[in-house]
Amino acid sequence: MSLYRDEAIVLRTHKLGEADRIVTLLTREHGKVRAVGKGVRRTTSRFGSRLEPFMHVDVQLSTGRNLDVVTQVETVGSYGRQVCEDYSLYTVGTVMLETAERLVEAEREPSVQQYRLLVGAVRALATRAHAPGLVLDSYLLRALAVAGWAPSFTDCARCGAPGPHHAFAPAVGGAVCGACRPPGAAAPAPETFALLAALLSGDWAVADASAERHRAEGNGLVAVFCQFHLERRLRSLPMVERV
Repeated sequence: MSLYRDEAIVLRTHKLGEADRIVTLLTREHGKVRAVGKGVRRTTSRFGSRLEPFMHVDVQLSTGRNLDVVTQVETVGSYGRQVCEDYSLYTVGTVMLETAERLVEAEREPSVQQYRLLVGAVRALATRAHAPGLVLDSYLLRALAVAGWAPSFTDCARCGAPGPHHAFAPAVGGAVCGACRPPGAAAPAPETFALLAALLSGDWAVADASAERHRAEGNGLVAVFCQFHLERRLRSLPMVERV
């Protein structure tokens, strides 16, 4: 039996048998890992509550043939209760977890940047550092950029012509000039472009000072951009849109 230890954030769980649970983790050094938590659904379990979505943990696992086995868990950041007690935080957080699992498809392939982005976003959400919608959009834009789909909000995404420009086309990669603008491209307000650029770069002074109408417009653009490049709809995203 080979043991290893890593920090992780819990992405998803589902039941196994009468008392066990399969836990999907995004770890810092080992990428995405699926493991069995034996007996964690029993009330006498020592660490069942630590293996819930949004929890940031230090976990020890033993290597298995198909699934690893959780042998020890220590809490690093207890974000599960803070997020799940507020419906708006929960719906936003669920989109983050689903996106992370979608972007890190292969198991056991390290993805340190995606791990750090997710941990920081969940922490900001749980501590209410910024408006939930802004945290979500910032996370989605940065996670897509790390995955290789960095949007442009100033220069033209197709020809590189310096901006600012007045059209946005997700299929092209963001802002587009008049010559490159495809049919049906959106025409966001200049303030919306500034907000999205701030969310991508982490300029929270600009993001926090933005108007609600520009946040709403930016949210729609981010959702379309994200789902275009992920090539399928995020199942949890409509819940946020209804909030």
